[in-house]
Amino acid sequence: MRRYLAFDLETANPFPENRDWRSARPLGIACAAACGQDAPAPHAWWHRSQSGAIESQLTRPQAQALVSQLMILTDPEQAPVPFTLLTWNGLGFDLDILAEESGMLDECRQLALGHVDMMFHVYAHLGYPLGLSKAAKGMGTPGKPEGMDGETANRMWQTGEREPVISYCAQDVRATLALALECEEQRHLQWTSNRGNSMCFDLPNGWLTVGEALEIPEPDRSWMTDPIPRENFTGWLGF
Repeated sequence: MRRYLAFDLETANPFPENRDWRSARPLGIACAAACGQDAPAPHAWWHRSQSGAIESQLTRPQAQALVSQLMILTDPEQAPVPFTLLTWNGLGFDLDILAEESGMLDECRQLALGHVDMMFHVYAHLGYPLGLSKAAKGMGTPGKPEGMDGETANRMWQTGEREPVISYCAQDVRATLALALECEEQRHLQWTSNRGNSMCFDLPNGWLTVGEALEIPEPDRSWMTDPIPRENFTGWLGF
């Protein structure tokens, strides 16, 4: 069994509505959170000024320090009992943003390939993504707070409602960790589709790392109206 470290971040700059978020880069990092499998509570990162105010985003040195911490915690040669980094869509978003903000592209590539992105594992098999809230509801684990998502959190950050956003980010990593553990115990992920159908994704060997999931042959997406290409998640890796 892996020892997971769930990770998530929220963006600082205005998030584009009805457009690809990449068109608005750089988005900056408002805050980030991580929760270890045996930790009593998540740990959060944000930039606080000398006056105590929560600043708009992490500085580059702070983003670099965050990457370095994640590298240490997941490195068997540096951590006595290393963690496996865990995300929901971290390959296609969080680690891509972290690479840009820190400038540590090689390190973030290493983190990305060695970590478990549950959403990418599902996508690699099925050819379409799945939301964290829907997955959590299907498995009976805690999900996102009602009425909250990444874009809502971003708007709140812009208007100065920053402590609730930090709390929301911390809840996201709790939800991510709880879902991963429940799915590995049950050896499946189940959810209800938009059409009301009961869906089940078997996990006979648990979750795959991104590097392992990339070995899965791409599924047939010819039946989809607007399929999402794998490059949307992997493009920043450089291959």
